[in-house]
This record gives sequence, C-alpha cells and structure tokens, in this order.
Amino acid sequence: MNTMNKTKVPIPVYLVIGIIAISFSAIFVKWSDAPASVIAMYRLFMTNMLMLPFLWRYAQEISQIKSKDWLRIAASGIGLGLHFLFWMDSLRFTTVASSTAILTLEPIFVLLGAFLLYRQRTSRTALISMFIAIVGAVCIGWGDFRFSGDALKGDLLSLIGTIAVALHMLLGKSIREHVSAFTYSFFAFLFAGSVLAIYNVAVDNSFTAYAPKEWGVFFLLAIVPTVFGHYVFNWLLKYMKATSVAMTVLGEPLGATLLAYLFLGETITTIQLFAGVLLLIGVGMFLRSNEGK
Repeated sequence: MNTMNKTKVPIPVYLVIGIIAISFSAIFVKWSDAPASVIAMYRLFMTNMLMLPFLWRYAQEISQIKSKDWLRIAASGIGLGLHFLFWMDSLRFTTVASSTAILTLEPIFVLLGAFLLYRQRTSRTALISMFIAIVGAVCIGWGDFRFSGDALKGDLLSLIGTIAVALHMLLGKSIREHVSAFTYSFFAFLFAGSVLAIYNVAVDNSFTAYAPKEWGVFFLLAIVPTVFGHYVFNWLLKYMKATSVAMTVLGEPLGATLLAYLFLGETITTIQLFAGVLLLIGVGMFLRSNEGK
C-alpha cells in the first residue's frame, strides 16, 4: 500500500517543511553563546509552553496511556534530550557541514534497530538508495572532517547524538501507532527538557543570565526546527516507516550547508553541490522504494 497519500496535504509537502525547518537548527545554535544544554533545554520547554494551551483537548487520551507506553515516551524523550545535548555541543568544535554530515548515519542505526526490534526488512533497491544518499551527505561535509583536536571531538559528539536520536525515532514509531502526535511530542519534549534541566543543575549552568538575543534564539529554536521540524516528523511516523523518516532527515546536511553559506559565511564547494544532488536522488529513490508499496 502506498503510504505517501494518506493525508489531505501530500506527504512530500510535510517532508519539505520539516527538512527546511530542522536545517535552521544549526544556524540558530551557531548564533548563540549559551551552553548547548541550556539552549536545548529552553528550546524544548518553550515548545511545551506553546503547546500547553491545547493540551486539555487530549486529556482523555492522556488518562488512557498505559504504564509501558509512559516508559517508552520517557525513554524516547531522554534519547531526544541526549541528542540535543551532544549534537548542539558538537557545533562548538566542528563545522555545520561536518556535524550534520555525521547525522547521516541515523538511518543506518534506525534500519538496524527496526530489524532487531520489529524484524522489519528493507528491499535491496532501498538499501542501494540509502547508500547513494549517505555517500552524497558525507561528501557534503567530507572536506571539513578532521581527525585530531577539537574538530574530532565535535565529530564524536555528533556521532553520539546521532545514536541517541535513532533510539528516539525507533521508540517514537512504536508509540505513534496508538498515541497522537501532539500527546507524544508534548511529553517527549517535556522529558527531554527535564533531562537537560537536571544536567544544567548538576554542572551549575545559569538558568537566567542571558542577553535578550539569547532568549530570541531559544524561541526561534522552539518555533522553527522543533514545532515545524521535530513535531512534523513525529506526526509523519504514523504514516511512514521510521527508516523513511530518518532517511528524509538526510536532507538536513544539504539544507544546513546552504543556510550556513547564506547566514554564517561558510563556503560551499562544487563537490558539495554535486554531492547535494546525489543525496536528493538517493533519498527520492529510497522513499519511492520503501513507501511506494
């Protein structure tokens, strides 16, 4: 069955919105001088505040959530919180292109997890398409990879964050089978923000000593990449396989690199442009093969 046409608005429209939105995340983080854990915490808590006025509509659903699902939501939220903590911190040590290119490993981790946990298989065509897309994404950031010093530290932090978000994605897929996107997202964001708040207390990060510009960045992160990015992808988990959603996120290295060129003055090479085209071809082929059934 073709899962790409189950909604009034075509699924590809939501995918494009989500990719553009999450691509702004690295730009906003680069604009901030606050600790990564503080940025991530306020990003999530501000998103919760934006969603709070609508929470009462889901009161009945919330009261019926089983204990095992609460545990899954909590674990998913912890995974998301750790992803933000490690990935945002990686941007202090390495470039946007390098950090986001490492995120391309996410669909591989999700693919392995989907097979081990749900025995979900993927066609040979889809695997080839995934390889093409990942090669393209890695080529976008390859020139910025460094194997020593701070850049290596940043790349390793990004890798840990990628593993954490893969866990978040896999758990989200199982939860979204019977929990609404709003309810799941609200509490996953709440658990993620709480983990980061505990971390900030533990390392004695300030909760208030930030300039107005910083609060503006926190709010932008809540609105753009969280509401229009992560929330949209959480919603899509109902209609698409977790591996497909993870593959779609591969568009972030291309989007973030283009935005870094426009807003941060980072360079774009001819190789990166061709790699971007290769990435898009691979993602398109994968979605057609994996979802067009």
